[in-house]
Amino acid sequence: MNFKEVLLIVNPIAGNTDKKKIISRVKTYLENENFNFHLYTTTGEEDVPKIQSEIKDNKIDRVLVAGGDGTINLVAEAIKEFDMSMGILPAGSANGLAVNFDIPEVLDEQLKVAMGDNFIDLDLLCLNDIICLHMSDLGINAELIRNYENSSIRGKFGYLIQSIPTLIQSEYPFHFIIETENETRDASGVLLGFANLNKYGTGANVNPKGKPDDGIFEILIFKKLSLGEILKTLKNETDLDPDFVEIIQAKEARINCKKPVSFQIDGEYIGKETEIEIKILPEKLKLAVP
Repeated sequence: MNFKEVLLIVNPIAGNTDKKKIISRVKTYLENENFNFHLYTTTGEEDVPKIQSEIKDNKIDRVLVAGGDGTINLVAEAIKEFDMSMGILPAGSANGLAVNFDIPEVLDEQLKVAMGDNFIDLDLLCLNDIICLHMSDLGINAELIRNYENSSIRGKFGYLIQSIPTLIQSEYPFHFIIETENETRDASGVLLGFANLNKYGTGANVNPKGKPDDGIFEILIFKKLSLGEILKTLKNETDLDPDFVEIIQAKEARINCKKPVSFQIDGEYIGKETEIEIKILPEKLKLAVP
């Protein structure tokens, strides 16, 4: 390991985990291994430039992130211009990146991975000038995330209790025009997903053929709600009914919605949109994985 200065970035309000315990354990772990420990706690105000200043001022070699997918996304935006790697300590409500890369559940094991020397060069999607590492979508899942963010109950239970009112209130099906480098077509469904990885944070394998470092992303057209097909995704089955979900591969795309539709990126609600432009950035994220 030819690095010395390690910055831990913590989102204090992510998930239901005790961040003080995480900070204490990481500090002890790093100091015992003769690394210099630095800490930055997100506030939601100018975090990207503040993180960049921390990196420059302290000559940071490696970044660790304790938070959910939204926090990891934020840090990826901050470090994409730097030549450094990121290790993740999943501490959010839904930890999609951790699920996709089989990050261990025990903190000390997470630290071994995060401080190790096995990496993947992860594609960075860009949707309307916002980075996406994992999954983004228009439709019913984004509505669920919006309702969750407006509620006072955190964690997976918070998502669960918002699922029924979301289904009742949603105005699906939604209608989209999808334009890629190869085709233009109309589509309708309950959700239009944009996938860099295979699974949602729930473990649902909705994009079984996707690869995180191949320079291609997948557009997922979920045509209807089907409990049987949803259960297949949770069992990691790869043979999904094309009447349930259709997958289009692309390097760039433009989506037009016939009316504003709820939109989320990496578990963060963005707002209602009528147009989405998607491309893959030339930069890659060097991510520590098992």
